[in-house]
Amino acid sequence: MKQIRIVQRVGLLAALLALAACGGGVSGEVGQACMSGGRSAANAALCSCVQQAANQSLSGADQRRAATFFEEPQLAQDIRQSDRPQDEAFWLRYRAFSERATAMCG
Repeated sequence: MKQIRIVQRVGLLAALLALAACGGGVSGEVGQACMSGGRSAANAALCSCVQQAANQSLSGADQRRAATFFEEPQLAQDIRQSDRPQDEAFWLRYRAFSERATAMCG
């Protein structure tokens, strides 16, 4: 009985590792938005990399805001052109994220 449980656990672990290896584990708001954004170049490896760049560059709130750009690109343009100091500060952080993602994932 104990051997069966060990075999089941090993099988489950192997399945999880296989899923992670094929990119099924894209997480984070930016990564998920990347995957569901409808772009033909989007794939699990790329979107996971973009999420890693977001984790290194943006706060959680900034990530939530940036994730909206995948579905509504006009929002990015609106923020870029805004005169509000908080939008300008966010845009500088977003640009740094974008440059990091390009360097890491491009």
